[in-house]
Amino acid sequence: MKKISGKLLFCILTLSLIWIGFAGAADHSFIEGPLNSGPEATKACLECHEDAAKDMMKTSHWSWNMEQVIDGKPIKRGKISAMNNFCVSVRSNEPRCTSCHVGYGWKDSSFDFTDESKVDCLVCHDTTGTYVKTSTGAGLPADDVDLLYVARNVGKSSRQNCGSCHFFGGGGDAVKHGDLDSSMDYPSKEIDVHMDTDGNDFSCASCHETTNHDIPGNAMVVSPKGEKHIGCIGCHGEDVHSESVLNQHTDTVACQTCHIPAFAKEIPTKTSWDWSTAGKDIKGEKDQYGKPTYVKKKGNFTWGKNITPEYAWYNGTAGAYQFGQKIDPTKVTALSYPNGKRSEMDAKIYPFKIHTGKQIYDTKNMYFITPKVYGGKGDKEAYWKNFNWVKAATAGMKASGLDFSGEFDFAPTIMYWRINHMVAPKEQALGCLECHGDNGRLDWAKLGYQGDPLKDTKYARTK
Repeated sequence: MKKISGKLLFCILTLSLIWIGFAGAADHSFIEGPLNSGPEATKACLECHEDAAKDMMKTSHWSWNMEQVIDGKPIKRGKISAMNNFCVSVRSNEPRCTSCHVGYGWKDSSFDFTDESKVDCLVCHDTTGTYVKTSTGAGLPADDVDLLYVARNVGKSSRQNCGSCHFFGGGGDAVKHGDLDSSMDYPSKEIDVHMDTDGNDFSCASCHETTNHDIPGNAMVVSPKGEKHIGCIGCHGEDVHSESVLNQHTDTVACQTCHIPAFAKEIPTKTSWDWSTAGKDIKGEKDQYGKPTYVKKKGNFTWGKNITPEYAWYNGTAGAYQFGQKIDPTKVTALSYPNGKRSEMDAKIYPFKIHTGKQIYDTKNMYFITPKVYGGKGDKEAYWKNFNWVKAATAGMKASGLDFSGEFDFAPTIMYWRINHMVAPKEQALGCLECHGDNGRLDWAKLGYQGDPLKDTKYARTK
């Protein structure tokens, strides 16, 4: 038998890898069963992919925490330590929230982040569409998932893998982000020109190019420091327009501002959540989109569809509310907000989704409470089990390591969610008058101008 040269072997392997990439799923039929649990499946993966778990465990997808500097102070910040005005906090609610963790069994603070077998390989690499995590199972797969079948049919990640969590944040389709929802599974060109399944057909990884399982592009809400940004100019360059006046705009206006005229194009997104009305026996109505306006466990909601974004200066970093930070309940507290102003040369005008809330705070300690809302069978502390705010606040604040005085009320909050997806075809990009017309969408005063800079050049920002 003729010996295969190293060069020929390299070519064969390269062509094989290219074929695997096109085919989607790689042949893993050699994996032996049975596989009776997620950790067993992971151990099978690690027999060949020895460093995969180690790499994943270095990322924020695993730790939900990272070193950051906010307002000049070094802190630990991530999903585990972020407060929002949806279900408020991960802490004490882990079994529900960690159904979207890339791991198995994070049900409380005792979770072992050093156990490689707890890394969930299948959730990102399933190609069968049959892999499902239970919604309250702390990241464990559903009992009826055929783990061996899934493990034998893994491949490159798809938008369905990423979307299984990122499309459904906040407990439902399109609830949180507004520009990420199930319509992005197989979108038309009008919904997203990049992920259009009849056109460019990008996967998430087409832009979020990944090295050693480290995925760039953190959400501003959980990673205010602003590292690992994904930018349009990475592919398109700086001077992309045939008109010079449009290219001049890129000094002060983000690409997304003109090229994402609206979000939540097909599926409504939540725009407000009032916890102060929860627990009442009143009949909830449906809005024009068929969405609930009241749920006893959660309070009142509002929803929106085909929404025009709000606009603000953003320099790549953000501010965020920290656990235990004092508030003024007579004012609206921003839980996440972009940093930047007109005078900063690295700041640009970006589009945002605004979500407002009304949530529980401690009237003596004057800070927001992280309530325990989710509870399993027999739980006597969770608000969704007993509708008792004192018990829920006591348990939740214990998990957060903060004092609870026993007295509470509700205060208004606001969050900014940066809009990056649902890029429209270039023919649908904003025209001049949509910003600079008599009824343009930009609030010039809010952006720091005395008037429209196009109409009076003295208002323009100069270098």
